[in-house]
Amino acid sequence: MPPASSSSSSGAPSSGDFPESPASTAVLERPERVEAPLVLDTEPPRTLRFRDHFALWMNLGVSLIGFSTAATVLGAKGSEMSLAAAVTAILVGTAVGTAMLGVAALIGARTGAPAMATLRGLFGTRLSYLPTVLNIVQCIGWGVFELLTIAAGAQTVAHTDGYRWLFVLLAGALTTALTIWPLGSIAVLRRFVAGAVAVAMVYLTVQLGRQGVPDPGAGNWHGFLGATDAMIAVSISFVPLAADYTRHSRTPRSAFWGSFSGYTIAQVWCYVLGLMALLQSDGDPNRIFDSFLGVWAGWLFLLVLVLRETDQSFANVYSTAMSVQNLLPKVDRRVLSGGIGVLITVLALRIDRFTDTYTNFLGLIGSVFVPLLAVLAVDYFLGAGRHGWNLSADAPSRWLMLLPWLLGFAVYQLIAPTQVADWWTDFWASAREALHFTPQQWTSASLFAFLVPALVTWALTPLAHRTGRRTAL
Repeated sequence: MPPASSSSSSGAPSSGDFPESPASTAVLERPERVEAPLVLDTEPPRTLRFRDHFALWMNLGVSLIGFSTAATVLGAKGSEMSLAAAVTAILVGTAVGTAMLGVAALIGARTGAPAMATLRGLFGTRLSYLPTVLNIVQCIGWGVFELLTIAAGAQTVAHTDGYRWLFVLLAGALTTALTIWPLGSIAVLRRFVAGAVAVAMVYLTVQLGRQGVPDPGAGNWHGFLGATDAMIAVSISFVPLAADYTRHSRTPRSAFWGSFSGYTIAQVWCYVLGLMALLQSDGDPNRIFDSFLGVWAGWLFLLVLVLRETDQSFANVYSTAMSVQNLLPKVDRRVLSGGIGVLITVLALRIDRFTDTYTNFLGLIGSVFVPLLAVLAVDYFLGAGRHGWNLSADAPSRWLMLLPWLLGFAVYQLIAPTQVADWWTDFWASAREALHFTPQQWTSASLFAFLVPALVTWALTPLAHRTGRRTAL
C-alpha cells in the first residue's frame, strides 16, 4: 500500500493509511451516488457537507429515550428542581458534551479513519483492540435497546400490547437496510426525515405549550450539577461513533460545526419537550407519551418520531460494523452490517426488556469513553498527533497512553460508581475511605474524568512523542 502524503491542505499531518485532506479525494459529479468503502483501507469518499452533518446529528439528538429520561434531569418526585434550573442544566450539559463530540468528529474528518481505527494512532493497532471490543459490546447492547424502544413506541401509537415481534422485525429490517447504504441513508435523512421530525417537534411543542407547563420546584436549584453531568454523559455517548460518519466530511470545519450545532439544538429541544410532557403527566415518566397522544392528531406526530428512531439503531449497527473492521479490516462492511442487524433483531425478539443490571453495565462501558476522548484529543492536537499518527495495521503499541485513560476511568468511578453489582460499588466505597475522599455537589464525574487524564496526557507528551511518531510504510 503506498504511503499517504506528508501534509494536507488543512495543514494537519497525514495519518498512515487514511489520507487526511478532503482535497485528496476526488469529488465525483454525482457525489450522492458514492457509497462508503467496503473494506477498511480504502480511501473514504468526501461527500458530506455541513447540511448533511447537521441533519444527521439533529436526527440523532432526538430520541424516544430522551423524552422518557427527562425525569433524570428534573429530579426525584417531591424534590424536583425548578423548571428554570432543569432547562439550564439541559443547555449547559448538552453544550459541554456536544463540544466533546465535535472534537471526536473533527479528528475523524482530518484522519479519514473510522472511530476505532483512529485509536491505532493513540495506542497502536493491537492495543486499540481493547476499546474496540468494548465499543462493539455497547453498540450491540444499545442497538437491541433501540429496537425494543421502537417496538414499545409503535405499540403505544397502535394502542396495543401485542405484535411486539412484528414491530421488532420491521424495525430490524429497516435498520439493516439503512446500514447497507450508509451515505445514501444520510442523504435521505437530510432530504426528507429531518423536515418531518422538525414539523413534529414544533407541533407537539406548541400544543403542549398551550396547555401550560407547571413548575413543581420553583426556585430550587439543588441537584443542578448532577443534572448537568447527566446531560454531558448523554452527549458523550456518541463520541465513539462520531468519526465513522465524519470521515466522509468534505472539510473538518463542516464536520465540527455540523455535529455540534445539529446535535445541540436537537437534544436541548428533545429534553425540554420531554420535561413539558413529564410535568403534564404528573411526573410519571411512563405516561410521557400519553401527553403526546392527548393532543389533537398527536398519534400521527408521535408515529413520525417512532419511525425516526431507526436512525439511532442504524448508528449503533453501522458503528458496530466499523468497529469490527478494525479487527477484521478485509471483511466487507455489508456482510458485517447485515449480520449485526440480524443479530440485534434476534436478541430483541428474545429479550422482553433490559434489566437494570445490564443497562448499568452499558453505562459502565460508556464511562470509559469520557477519559478516552481526553487522551485522544490531547495526544492528537498537542502530542504525537502533531507529527502524524501511524494508523496502519502495524502501528506499534504505545503502552504509556493506557495510564491516563485508566486513571480517568478510576476518577469517574470514584466520583460516581456505576451500579452494576454490590461488589463493584463496595470496592469504590472502600477506595473513597482509603483516600479520605467525599464527592461534593460540584464534583462532576464527566468533567473530572475528562480533565484529569487530559492533564496527565499533556504531562506525558515528551515521553510519548517517540512512540507516537509515524513510521514509513
